[in-house]
Amino acid sequence: MTDAPDPFDPASLRLDQSFADKLGVRKLPSKVLVRRPHRDWYVRVHPDLNYRLTPAAIIEEDGDVYLVTPQIALEFPDEFTLVTLFTAINRQGVLFLWQARLPGLNGKYSEWSRSLMEAAEMAQTRWIRVRSNMSLGAYQTFEARGQLSEPEWPDVTFAEILKVAFRDRLIDRTDHPILLRRLGLV
Repeated sequence: MTDAPDPFDPASLRLDQSFADKLGVRKLPSKVLVRRPHRDWYVRVHPDLNYRLTPAAIIEEDGDVYLVTPQIALEFPDEFTLVTLFTAINRQGVLFLWQARLPGLNGKYSEWSRSLMEAAEMAQTRWIRVRSNMSLGAYQTFEARGQLSEPEWPDVTFAEILKVAFRDRLIDRTDHPILLRRLGLV
């Protein structure tokens, strides 16, 4: 007579690590960084134009990036920076919004801004790394040498990405503490 398998054997109860994929569960990002790529990251930019915001108004304050609504930007045109926000991902699967400054009111790019924008455009089709070069006065772009796999973009909308990235950092009213501090009212 053979013994029946033990229904409480941990090996028979352990779920496969990819069980959520089989259930149709969507993994939502809990945090989305807003930054330029770290100097050691190889990154890609989402090629879909619907996954970028240009132009966008931002304010950088104490290491944080705040998104400014168009209505507030029109009221306080000297308080923000115009950027493009690209949806990007690094090799470790960290999703982030890559900010690249747009030309100033005179229509001219600084070499820093131009080189960063060119790197972001290049990253749509290949894995790149970006490093600042103070002697050059611009960013340098390095392409990965290996045949790296395509990025695995999360199944989320750009609106969902923006909501997570700026959930506590949206300047949408004239009495926002960051705006009041920049205007010298507090």
